Amino acid sequence: MRLAPPPLSLYVHFPWCLRKCPYCDFNSHAVRGEIPEAAYIDALIGEVERTLPEIWGRPVATIFIGGGTPSLLTPEGVDRFLTAMRTLLPVRPWAEVTLEANPGVFEVARFRAYKAAGVNRLSIGIQSFDDRHLHALGRIHDSRAARAAAEAGREIFEQLNLDLMYALPGQTLPELEVDLATALDFAPSHLSCYHLTLEPNTAFAAAPPPLPDDDLAAAMQDRVEEVLADAGYDHYETSAFARPGQACRHNLNYWQFGDYLGIGAGAHSKLSFPDRVIRRANRKSPREYLAGSAPADERLLGIDDLRFEFMMNTLRLTAGFESGLFTERTGLGWETVLADVGQAESRGLLERQGLTVLPTALGRRYLNDLLEIFLT
Repeated sequence: MRLAPPPLSLYVHFPWCLRKCPYCDFNSHAVRGEIPEAAYIDALIGEVERTLPEIWGRPVATIFIGGGTPSLLTPEGVDRFLTAMRTLLPVRPWAEVTLEANPGVFEVARFRAYKAAGVNRLSIGIQSFDDRHLHALGRIHDSRAARAAAEAGREIFEQLNLDLMYALPGQTLPELEVDLATALDFAPSHLSCYHLTLEPNTAFAAAPPPLPDDDLAAAMQDRVEEVLADAGYDHYETSAFARPGQACRHNLNYWQFGDYLGIGAGAHSKLSFPDRVIRRANRKSPREYLAGSAPADERLLGIDDLRFEFMMNTLRLTAGFESGLFTERTGLGWETVLADVGQAESRGLLERQGLTVLPTALGRRYLNDLLEIFLT
């Protein structure tokens, strides 16, 4: 195995929220008392310093500050962190720098200060513009705050991402259409549209709310795709839609099996070396992370891991991938997946167009069935 280093992204996890949403299975913790912002930023900077030997000289093309609710960070804290990253790492001058924001802690002045600190892409977790659905989802904002945050994000930032969810408790198809129309009023660069799922170890999993049946949920998915296609958005990934040329570059690097250094409580990393690819996960507890605990897990990806994880990411892309990328990112020969590609093709889940391998419409709809072929 001889790997050329793929593009490198930096993911920063901020683990605190004002309140834990009942559907959320991310590493987020309700705030109790004051957030130790200065100490946490010190810990983030220290983690990057310790990791420098592993990524020395590799340019960073994107930075994504996610959570949690990173918009709880002060602009001064964001500025200090980004300044430190540009000092320690060769961050590209044109790097995409994204920060996630919650409309429930929205302030115009704060948005402007984030931009001044170097954030050029804002990602707002709207979920819905309907007060009834926001209440059912346990969100801390209402529809008025959602609209105000989206309007300010569009005005202030070069790029705006909006997140919506569908198949919500009690949601109808016309209500989804209103959410889509409202989102499009703000002309976002990118829309993420997620089907609400009941994840293990969440409040919704313990006490499931009444959700639309499978037929209605499928109709909602079809309607999302139709409305956004008519509005000129490319459906470039399973749940992602963007105006031409405005896809989220950070997420594209994940889906193209690029590398990422994840820092912060519960953050995950994938790093490639000439002879191996490793995955690493930090401890989820903010307290343990601040205490300097070692990562909770680090493992070497074997051949089966590399085959499956490459496909798990790249086959989320509507345009698929070129076969040469498989060898470039995994160090494995194309022959190691050729039989499985053929099986997926024979089942109508995958197609080949020259050197490009891409999921069919059926494969995109039944992505889990497609990926299972590469799991053995």
